[in-house]
Amino acid sequence: MTFRSPSVLAALVAVPVLIAAYAVAQQARGRRAAALAAEGLVATTADRRVRRRRHVPFALVATALTVLIVGLARPTTTIRVPRREATVVVAIDVSNSMAATDTKPSRIAAAKAAAVAFVTHQPPAVRVGVVAFGNGAVVVHTPATGHTDAVNAIERLSLGGGTSVGQGILTSLDAIAGKQLTIDESQLANDAGALSIGYYGSATIVVFSDGENVSGPDPAAIAQVASVAGVRVHTIGVGTPAGTVVQINGFSVATALHADVLQQIATVTNASYHSAGDATGLASVARSINLRFKLVAEHTEVSALFAAAGAALLLLGAILSALWSGRVI
Repeated sequence: MTFRSPSVLAALVAVPVLIAAYAVAQQARGRRAAALAAEGLVATTADRRVRRRRHVPFALVATALTVLIVGLARPTTTIRVPRREATVVVAIDVSNSMAATDTKPSRIAAAKAAAVAFVTHQPPAVRVGVVAFGNGAVVVHTPATGHTDAVNAIERLSLGGGTSVGQGILTSLDAIAGKQLTIDESQLANDAGALSIGYYGSATIVVFSDGENVSGPDPAAIAQVASVAGVRVHTIGVGTPAGTVVQINGFSVATALHADVLQQIATVTNASYHSAGDATGLASVARSINLRFKLVAEHTEVSALFAAAGAALLLLGAILSALWSGRVI
């Protein structure tokens, strides 16, 4: 236990002073009782019992004073408190194909707008992270309850490179776990469902992409890993099946929405697939976020507990004193 105002503890010197004063008063009272006994006024056994219990109210008051002074010093301690929380990682495709304009004004603009709308509608208890993926992937905002920072991270994203949807999901799992996960690639290819990275049942990944996947790892296999970990991967398709042509480094490249890839990812993780323009679908994804109670260690001020205990002791002392002696202390 630590104290935010430790100087207040100096007032504890008043407690032994008060006890000493009480002892002196009791000695004087004893001398008066002895003088009465010398005159033949001897206390009965019942009187001796009363004399013993009359110290109880004072003991309660002295203890209450100690507790209240400690409370005024603003004690703090680490306690585990229940908190409802969940983690959501928004993974956004920033490959060159997202510059296509078959979704107006462009795929990346539509993805950003949908992602920002999704994030801003999350309750404060949801920790939101942001991952950008192209050929590789990077965590651009670690999961936190500061949703404004997540929105700013989304709006700053820029395009470049090819697409690895699997790497985007894997890096999103890294963000959820809070560390870089090690995946056995041979086992991923043979039996991805047997890979265990831990369990994160209150975590969700929402992928915004056109589904064009040009490099490993296999997104369906990584989705199986996520499923075993209790993480659902909702997918949001950006673009049109008819597609269009984009200019990349002077070359004309045809690009289209690959909804089948995104639907497979969602199916494997018992999640859902929607298009970026489906506001109702995005709202259903937001409602599906699984808030769970979790015990979290917090450094908390406990002055109120000391104040309540001190007040209770004072009240008890006053009641006993009134009942036993007809006066308060």
